[in-house]
Amino acid sequence: MPDDNKKELDELQVRIKRNMFRIKNKFIVISGKGGVGKTSVAVNLAYGLALKGYSIGIMDTDIHGPNIAKMLGVEGKQFTWKDSLIEPIEVLPNLKAVSVAFLDKDPDSPMIWRGPLKMGLIRQFLGDVEWGDLDYFIVDSPPGTGDEPLSVCQLIPDMDGAIVVTTPQDVAVMDARKSIVFAGALKVPVVGVIENMSGFTCPKCGEKINLFKTGGGEKAAQDLGVPFLGRIPIEPDMVEFADAGKPYVHFKKETQTARSINDIIDKIIKFKKTGI
Repeated sequence: MPDDNKKELDELQVRIKRNMFRIKNKFIVISGKGGVGKTSVAVNLAYGLALKGYSIGIMDTDIHGPNIAKMLGVEGKQFTWKDSLIEPIEVLPNLKAVSVAFLDKDPDSPMIWRGPLKMGLIRQFLGDVEWGDLDYFIVDSPPGTGDEPLSVCQLIPDMDGAIVVTTPQDVAVMDARKSIVFAGALKVPVVGVIENMSGFTCPKCGEKINLFKTGGGEKAAQDLGVPFLGRIPIEPDMVEFADAGKPYVHFKKETQTARSINDIIDKIIKFKKTGI
């Protein structure tokens, strides 16, 4: 590597450490496979923590399919720069967001990038963004155990924990177990497992239907010796609210789903890093 490039990377790493030092709690939200509602969970956790008065940052590291901008209701906004630093997008006065979706580009244009380019962007999001002083930093990663979650866990010093999202059926739980082992291999404590899409109550007759079975996430947590944070049921209009940029934890706070999310948030607040 040329000396100039090495010096630039070293300086960026210093900025990352300086930024992350100002953040009290740093969590990555991961899942073994796609389609389990991981981004929806990450968005609602960040929004719910902000509603409780904490200062929150959320970073979207899904380079190929960024969704947090839409789910937070800030789709179409673009980054600005101040003193050579990127200004995160303000969702609430105490909730900041960063995503590749805020770059000045055609939203229909794909990011056809290999690993090194993605790692470079994640470095910039960590080191060249004016995150400021935060109580919680939530990183939403793409599914699996590849470049993006690996880069985040390696780049952030003293990552406080990983939150694993799964649905109850066997094919999702199989991959969630891999995510738990992945976190352990990187010396990142597992905050716990969230079983998403766990049960659906018919709005007409009140009967509870387990569309994707139930209990799989809890059993995986027990088998691998990590906490189980809780179940989040499906509500009929969750998709519409996500598409409208209205986090369910606030805009449908009277529902069982919102109450379940808040119960999980309370457990996350109580989590203390103990090391592995």
